[in-house]
Amino acid sequence: MQEKKNILTYEGLKKYEEELHELKVVKRQEVAQKIKEAREQGDLSENAEYDAAKDEQRDIEARIEDLEKILKNAEVVVEEEVDLDKISIGCRVKLLDIEYSEELEYKIVGSTEANSLKGKISNESPVGKALLGKKIGDTVEVETQAGTFAYKVLEIQRSN
Repeated sequence: MQEKKNILTYEGLKKYEEELHELKVVKRQEVAQKIKEAREQGDLSENAEYDAAKDEQRDIEARIEDLEKILKNAEVVVEEEVDLDKISIGCRVKLLDIEYSEELEYKIVGSTEANSLKGKISNESPVGKALLGKKIGDTVEVETQAGTFAYKVLEIQRSN
């Protein structure tokens, strides 16, 4: 079975590469040192520091595995080449929420990078999926779990 491509912006790719490097180079050594110090305390059967360090080591190794999988299947969107005539992954869009007359701004990213608190919405989310391919002036109706929303596309720009 073909693994799903992880669509990333260049910014997202760099962030994941830096996190992976930090985990492999710094965090692994810190945890190894904690384990070594805990071992030196003697009896491991009742050693909370040892157990905590082993748990942390397991978490770090799991995250390293996740990051390596993301990066192995990464497909980077070159934001400078994004077509600004229509909404696509890697662009920033300004929308008008028709019901509340409120302007919203989102960056359309791959699902791996999505973070609604930072205004990054996934191309696979209901809003992201509905916006793809739309042009300035288009009105989009989106059905979500919270109901149906209508947005008017005001602006499409490069995200950087």
